[in-house]
Amino acid sequence: MSDSSSNVSAARCWLSTGAVLAGLGVILGAFAAHGLDAKLVELYRESPPKVIAGQEVAASYKYLLDFKTGAEYQITHALGLIAVGLLSLSGTRRGLQIAGWSFLLGIIFFSGSLYLLVLTQNTRLGMVAPLGGTALIVGWFALACSAYRLSSSESPS
Repeated sequence: MSDSSSNVSAARCWLSTGAVLAGLGVILGAFAAHGLDAKLVELYRESPPKVIAGQEVAASYKYLLDFKTGAEYQITHALGLIAVGLLSLSGTRRGLQIAGWSFLLGIIFFSGSLYLLVLTQNTRLGMVAPLGGTALIVGWFALACSAYRLSSSESPS
């Protein structure tokens, strides 16, 4: 496979993955906004209140916000994957692959752990979120390094 077709293949992979994850993030965000409230009220009926920014709130409200945070981060980092795909058109670099895989793993571990924690009440899943958050940070720095290394002759037109 030539370098050019390998670049297009990598770009296609990251662009498609980013677009699908962004779309799923919108679906999950809409579910949180329109369909999850009653389920969480029932699920967390016996749970003690939580404190958010010094205010006592129902546990169901706190976990609804956590679910929405997962969706927000998923969409944001799906856009990062799309950026990786676009930059991959100018050449496949190790840094771009690190960024892509870091974003993907970060979405799975950060957003995924929040979704599962909220829906299953398994608070031990909260220990996974920082691993995902770390992967997301690594992804942004790897993307920044790869973008910085682009020369003007390599920039996509």
